Amino acid sequence: MSSSVETGSTAVEANGQVEKDIEALRAQVLGPVLTAQDESYDAERAGHQTARWHRPQILVGAVGPADVRAAVEFAGRHGLPVAVQGTGHALAAVAAEGGVLVNTSRMTGVRVNVAERTAWVAAGVSWDKVIHEAARGGLAPLSGSAPGVGVVSYTLGGGLGLLARRYGYAADHVRSIDVVTADGRLRTVTKSSDPDLFWALRGGRDNFGVVTGIEIDLMPVATLYGGGLFYDFASAPEVFDAYVRWSAGMPEEMTSSIAVISFPDAPALPPMLRGRHVVHVRIAYAADDLGPGKELVAPLRALDPFNDTVRELPFAEGGSIHNDPAAPGTFETGTAMLGELDPDALRTLLAHVGPHAPVPHVIELRHLGGRLARPADVPNAVGNRDACYLLHVVSRRERADMADIGPAHDRLFEALAPWSTGGRALTFLNGARDAEQVRSAYDPADYRRLAEIKAVHDPRNMFRLNHNIPPAGRS
Repeated sequence: MSSSVETGSTAVEANGQVEKDIEALRAQVLGPVLTAQDESYDAERAGHQTARWHRPQILVGAVGPADVRAAVEFAGRHGLPVAVQGTGHALAAVAAEGGVLVNTSRMTGVRVNVAERTAWVAAGVSWDKVIHEAARGGLAPLSGSAPGVGVVSYTLGGGLGLLARRYGYAADHVRSIDVVTADGRLRTVTKSSDPDLFWALRGGRDNFGVVTGIEIDLMPVATLYGGGLFYDFASAPEVFDAYVRWSAGMPEEMTSSIAVISFPDAPALPPMLRGRHVVHVRIAYAADDLGPGKELVAPLRALDPFNDTVRELPFAEGGSIHNDPAAPGTFETGTAMLGELDPDALRTLLAHVGPHAPVPHVIELRHLGGRLARPADVPNAVGNRDACYLLHVVSRRERADMADIGPAHDRLFEALAPWSTGGRALTFLNGARDAEQVRSAYDPADYRRLAEIKAVHDPRNMFRLNHNIPPAGRS
């Protein structure tokens, strides 16, 4: 066997031995094993994000842990990097060129234990399935705003969802992790069995192996007081100022965000939204008694929204609060953790969005604090817990030239630098462009510890086609 190195990833040159090894891998694996010459290759590597596509040399559609082990062992024998593609939005920020791509979307088991308030979830499951199964027991997972998002990548990247200020990050409520590490072993990792690796996986995601399933806590939440308040963009200065002052006084049971959305003039949209720039406040109040919810939201209702959907609703309908688009798309995102915001910060933000902006954006400020600000009961690597707000910006290539999107994002984040904590949120780093952006998702001491643990479990950096954390001693 011979090999060559191209742009940071290793590609095995085609020869007779490698072809024989690929055929041997096909005999081992229950799911498909594909190369670029196979007709179903493109369909297998397709994801929610169509701006970047993995283009692996070998694509393994795993149906269970044994398939994952075979794929990792193959990669190890041939000196290949390994990338993971899950379900939902789980395409990595860095598209894999060469190497082995493990697609875990066929791994779809869910087991809910109502008495223990837990669920075991396989790697290919999206939140909608867990939400449905948990609701039968009056329980809810710490899922995100979009029920179609994959559970594992979201959770192990942190996971900031509808119950976040009351319960914390989804990563704070993981009990065990089934993972295939670089040596091809399938391990069940817990706080007792392997505390360092358990700490690192919860926040470090696919830097340490291919996760095949996780056990998570479920929360005793059946109903929310939630929905959306919509305002015309002309009211944005008043609404943003009121929202920031309002959110600062909210109890931990209130999780909320405020967004500016540039809606296209599309027939599929309600007439009240077509071709319009709107301010959208998202409300998710989760308390044992929902009675105070109406009073808490009253100051925002006093600002005269043109549409108000806030009401008591089953947690299973929580996806309607943000109403994120479910269809795949070509988009770029950026993120920044912000501290306390003053009127100058809000004026600066609004100067870069709305009808006057050269690039149509969706921008969202998510209110943090509450339980998010405190360490997990079992510590993990999720960083930037001191931030007050998370800013997330999304621009779709269907509505703007790519040459304009990147500079527009840069201008926005540079303008807001005086209010930034310097951190970023890993699960929103869809378009991470350099190692420093990945580093900024962690506290400095935690990043050093992650690199040290990486050196123990993946010294060759097999798992590098991702938001990569190189092993200590390697750049």
